[in-house]
Amino acid sequence: MIKNEYQANPYSREEKALILDTAAKSIRYFWEHKKEMPVDPEDFPTALREKRATFVTLKKRTDLRGCIGSIVATRPLISDVAHNAYAAAFQDSRFLPLTPEEWSVLHLSVSILTEPVPFSFSNEESFYTQLVPGRDGLILRDGFRSATFLPSVWESLPEPRSFVYHLKRKAGIPEDKPMEKITVLRYYALEISPEDTEDV
Repeated sequence: MIKNEYQANPYSREEKALILDTAAKSIRYFWEHKKEMPVDPEDFPTALREKRATFVTLKKRTDLRGCIGSIVATRPLISDVAHNAYAAAFQDSRFLPLTPEEWSVLHLSVSILTEPVPFSFSNEESFYTQLVPGRDGLILRDGFRSATFLPSVWESLPEPRSFVYHLKRKAGIPEDKPMEKITVLRYYALEISPEDTEDV
């Protein structure tokens, strides 16, 4: 069974604030210096130096404005956040580069992923029985085609079959291809947004 290491929230409010602040600084640094912001993990608490895979999501009011991330943990969490914030703002091919004029209406969030594990099922019915809306992030792989939806995508696609239909389309997988012929991995994510750092 997949291990949900985020059931007990492992990050303090101060650490969450550092994560969001680093993401924001990474974006503003590029505007000022026209290059990616360097980050020294040794300047941060131990928990933020551990290798973690992250995604940074940018929304302009409620509309997606950029989302880039890592599926596999290859670098310290804080370094991954800084890079993915830069990439979400300036390298997401679906959007034009972010401008300073958009900053005042921008909402930034960071998702920290658990390690993806194989999703075992015998048939389509078994797959949908085990799938947990609102909790499961999914990766679909079919040959060279692959795509993921973060758990937060359930907010806009709450119906399981619609969620999977749109993820197949994102990956370029034929919509009628049976799930048992697709490699599926599952993960959880801890989403951090500015609301998580506010005083109660």
